[in-house]
Amino acid sequence: MTSNIVKLPTPSSSAHQRAPSQVAFQRQELSLILNVYGQMVSNGEWKDYGMSFLKDRAVFAVYRKASEHALYSIQKIPALRDKQGQYCVIAPGGLILKRGHDLKAVLRVFDKQCFKVR
Repeated sequence: MTSNIVKLPTPSSSAHQRAPSQVAFQRQELSLILNVYGQMVSNGEWKDYGMSFLKDRAVFAVYRKASEHALYSIQKIPALRDKQGQYCVIAPGGLILKRGHDLKAVLRVFDKQCFKVR
């Protein structure tokens, strides 16, 4: 009598530390981003968004029109977690507007007070 049981290899400790094949936003992070996005849409400033999940970063890009270049991109780069912070907001020319370890603090760059002309 033959057995149908197949012995699976036990995962080693190095298998648990392997980097994911792509970076993505967690549910809480996406909730914070979509909250800001919703406020900006209701103000009529943003109209569309796109998300990219790459090997080294996750990107949430916002647009004024779907046919234009991104106004801003909100990025999560885990490789910078222990350095400058894994979250950043980047303007169209590549200028980093805000970077940090706390996504909520980084997203405060979109407060109306930051964009007032004085």
